Amino acid sequence: MAEEERALLGSGSGGDGGGSSPGPLRALPAVCDPRRLPHRLLVLALMCFLGFGSYFCYDNPAALQTQVQRDMKVNTAQFMALYAWYSWPNVVLCFFGGFLIDRVFGIRLGTIIFSVFVCVGQVIFALGALLNTFWLMDMGRFIFGIGGESLAVAQNTYAVSWFKGKELNLVFGLQLSMARIGSTVNMNIMGWIYSRVRDLVGYTGPTTLGLTLMIGGITCLFSLGCALTLAYLDKRAEKLLCKEQGKTGEVIKLTDVKDFSLSLWLIFVICVCYYAAVFPFIGLGKVFFIEKFKFSSEEASAINSIVYIISAPMSPVFGFLVDKVGKNIIWVLCAVVTTLASHIMLAFTFWNPWIAMCLLGVAYSLLACALWPMVAFVVPEHQLGTAYGFMQSIQNLGLAIIAIAAGMILDTRGYLFLEVFFSACVCLSLIAVVMLYFVNHLRGGDLNWSAKKREKLQKVAATEAEERESLRRQREDDLAKLQPKADDFSFRNKYLSKLGAQLPATYSSYSSTLAHRSVLQ
Repeated sequence: MAEEERALLGSGSGGDGGGSSPGPLRALPAVCDPRRLPHRLLVLALMCFLGFGSYFCYDNPAALQTQVQRDMKVNTAQFMALYAWYSWPNVVLCFFGGFLIDRVFGIRLGTIIFSVFVCVGQVIFALGALLNTFWLMDMGRFIFGIGGESLAVAQNTYAVSWFKGKELNLVFGLQLSMARIGSTVNMNIMGWIYSRVRDLVGYTGPTTLGLTLMIGGITCLFSLGCALTLAYLDKRAEKLLCKEQGKTGEVIKLTDVKDFSLSLWLIFVICVCYYAAVFPFIGLGKVFFIEKFKFSSEEASAINSIVYIISAPMSPVFGFLVDKVGKNIIWVLCAVVTTLASHIMLAFTFWNPWIAMCLLGVAYSLLACALWPMVAFVVPEHQLGTAYGFMQSIQNLGLAIIAIAAGMILDTRGYLFLEVFFSACVCLSLIAVVMLYFVNHLRGGDLNWSAKKREKLQKVAATEAEERESLRRQREDDLAKLQPKADDFSFRNKYLSKLGAQLPATYSSYSSTLAHRSVLQ
């Protein structure tokens, strides 16, 4: 490390004498130099794979719904509780994940700890299946959830630390794409792994399911390896480049909640109602396509993953489009209407479901790019951490409740009523979007400005701020010129005293300057 530091920073001694001038230094290879592109691409790849295991294993239950319910002898409500147990800890942790990274663990140790939670949670989940103990599977999902969402915060913190400026949006898009690839691979490979394990052991049951989940957990170990490697490279870059450890920048103050505007609360409602009709549906979608459309298990897995497949490439594209065009509320409205049309098609028609699922994938990608940035438009910068933390918290609370409700509806009423329920959730989201449009219009319309108008007004605001600052400094300079010097004023009083002139009490050496200022004012 010392040799690398001397090579990179261009400092060192030529020999034992200490007084000799430094000799020619060997430059670090590009892949080892934190300032150069090949090394930064290596770090980017590790950042993307950091969350791969978490997203891969999150939807393990969805990929194995039939096997889990059959082998563990549970109903749909109990099955969907696996998703609820993931969400429960994040109702609270979304507020404190950034704080733990900034103030307690640091980005490197925090990332490793959260990755360990993900690995341990997946192992306990698999052990629950091996031991035919469903409550242990629930506990595993709870521990898995403790690490999963906080690991995403750590991933974003690394991105900000290494890729500030114009590269950052692209990096966020690539990270999201890799997350969706992880979910897609899970949907399409876990059923095949279960079949191979079944052929190996000779029967189906909890043992086969547990071994399959253990194999899936290898992806979590891979992500843990990425976390350890990232920690080493970040520590090395900090030493070589004297760079600081990354921080989230989040400032969480629960008292800020009372200051949230109506527009922000409507954004929260849109978020909860919309995602409640997407993630629980995907969790139950495989069996839905098998039962209603008579798909094979492989075909059902493929169509159930199409939302994530579309999201992987389209998220960066839609992000770029929304940045260039603006009009965020219109984009959100289009996404919600398209999602409602998709659920109605799935519920009441026998049309090819690929059409509806492709529409759902496009809408899902579009809404994420248009909805989440709106929070920054309606709250001051010092409240952003609280606003995003609260938004993620109520999203997880909504997902936990809706997951259990969806399972109960499916057990008692069937898929038609379940789709009507999901459509009702999207309708609530649509009502909130329309209300947001009118509330925003009455309050100035800043959420629905075009990108050009927003840029123009931001430049005007920046110019006005500079002019106000310049005027303030000019006034301070003028006041400084008018203010008398204390030494000169004291010298004048002493001179008048020597001449025998009587000075008023206000002209004492202590209060002379104050008295003179009162006259000027």
